[in-house]
Amino acid sequence: MTSTPEPERLNHHHRDTLAQIFEHPLSHNIEWRAVVSLLEAVGEVEIRHDGKYVLTLGTETETLERPRDKDLDPQQVVDLRRMLSNAGYGPEAERPAD
Repeated sequence: MTSTPEPERLNHHHRDTLAQIFEHPLSHNIEWRAVVSLLEAVGEVEIRHDGKYVLTLGTETETLERPRDKDLDPQQVVDLRRMLSNAGYGPEAERPAD
């Protein structure tokens, strides 16, 4: 059974994080902790024994390393944009219907 993403069910923190991920120009202060919380709400997050995070969202799985500081690096943001867009959580999903 396939489920359709429902951004309106995300809490305001998740929606803020989602908006930061899709901001242009690229935001350089997206906190790792907030992203993990968002991904736990919309997909699956597994922490492997080597400290890497396996993120599964829809049909995609990506392995990321926790950043050295609290914020994501630009390539991680690009990867997350792709995954979230492919799962229906892109910026168009946040716009209210006319």
